[in-house]
Amino acid sequence: MSPPPPRKFGPGDHQEDPEATSITNIAEIRRELDARQKVAAYVIVLAGSNTGEMHKLEGGEVVIGRGMQANIRLNDDGISRRHARIIQVGNEVLIEDLGSANGTLVNGEVVSRRVLQDGDKIRLGSTTILKFTYHDKLEESFQQQMYDAALRDGLTKAFNKKYFLDRLETEYAYARRHKSMVSLVMFDVDFFKKVNDTYGHLAGDYVLQKLAKLAQSCIRTEDVFARYGGEEFAIICRGIPLINAGIMGERIRTMVEQSAFEFEGQRLPVTVSVGVAALPESNAESAQALIHSADTALYEAKRSGRNRVILKDLM
Repeated sequence: MSPPPPRKFGPGDHQEDPEATSITNIAEIRRELDARQKVAAYVIVLAGSNTGEMHKLEGGEVVIGRGMQANIRLNDDGISRRHARIIQVGNEVLIEDLGSANGTLVNGEVVSRRVLQDGDKIRLGSTTILKFTYHDKLEESFQQQMYDAALRDGLTKAFNKKYFLDRLETEYAYARRHKSMVSLVMFDVDFFKKVNDTYGHLAGDYVLQKLAKLAQSCIRTEDVFARYGGEEFAIICRGIPLINAGIMGERIRTMVEQSAFEFEGQRLPVTVSVGVAALPESNAESAQALIHSADTALYEAKRSGRNRVILKDLM
């Protein structure tokens, strides 16, 4: 018996071939690409203490500088309080130097006012370099994910230890040079090993995640909140004295003590001990020495009964 002749497919027929290449309408692709307009302008910090940060340029004017009123605050060497501003005029985005001490450079050229092009590199001070770019929503999401993956702890979404140490070096050096204030709050979970041993590591992860959210709700936008390691966290507080940082630590301690930590129907006993150190109150000669001072205060809080706040110079 001879095999049936091969079937001929007409224009209306569809072959059920899983390896067949689908035909895409080029015109549709072009329309989709055209629809992905550059919805917003951004600057991304390529170098400096805030490396990786992405700032969306919203509104008519964005001031860059180290002053409290700057929209984008950068605390690096050579940056003035109101260093430069970025303004949007029609379809153009311009950068304008605001009489800074060290000038504003775009692609290596000193400028007073200039229209920015996609990809321009902006240098402010001695260490900070920004990249000007346009992003649609897809690119914005991708850049944010890359930033988070590099600088944040995967479990708690707090900044990671490396980012914390880099920022503390910068903030400490700045405070020393300008005789200004910087405080360090360090805290960890009391009897955390017992939580893990009694309720399991998933319960421990839940505690750390909720604790991080509570702490985030107590800090300012400019504070740096990081997971220092294990169940220990740290907060860098720029421009506030020791006593104010202690008040923040007490607010976190009280909020944790009063919050319900419930995992799989069980109430978990959670409290934190807090240690605080600061410049100029501390005589710390380095950023690492400031960490040691705060850690010493934290140890004293543990030793004297836990669930309390100890300030280094009041011990």
